[in-house]
Amino acid sequence: MRFSYEPEQKRQKFSEIKAGLDDAESLIRKMDLEARSLQPNVKVVLLAKLREYKSDLNNLKSEHKRLASANSNQAARDDLLESGMADAMSVSANQRGRLMMSTERLNESSDRIKESRRTMLETEELGVSILQDLHQQRQSLLHANDTVFLLLKVPYRLHLLTGKFEGKDERKRLMRKGGRKNK
Repeated sequence: MRFSYEPEQKRQKFSEIKAGLDDAESLIRKMDLEARSLQPNVKVVLLAKLREYKSDLNNLKSEHKRLASANSNQAARDDLLESGMADAMSVSANQRGRLMMSTERLNESSDRIKESRRTMLETEELGVSILQDLHQQRQSLLHANDTVFLLLKVPYRLHLLTGKFEGKDERKRLMRKGGRKNK
């Protein structure tokens, strides 16, 4: 069933659809970031599902873009004819050609801007993911450092308890070596 809308209603519907697609893209990005922070076995399944969602969303965006472009060209023709500037018979082929070329260049520029924005958002998501991974690795290294430090204290504590300490020189050497790394 085909719906017949007035030009203003069409523009409004296209705007509503575009807003819905943008909201869906934002939600998918949020789900992606959240899925990356989960356990590996759950993460793999969710990221695969998100790839499907992204693919579906890209298909919907392409269809919306195709329909919006066709609607935009039709609206431009209708506006030209309605404005009284010229009727269909008096517009020269040269003017039509220039108008179509200008419209095409404008659409291509818009597409490049959208693609650049999409690339920027993907890069930002990747950066956030890398920062999260680095943070986790830092926490692991700090924990390992604390564990080593505690283990180095054990011979000294034994010395206090028993009155003997045989690894004193080794402990001092390791403490100096460890102390240099923290500076």
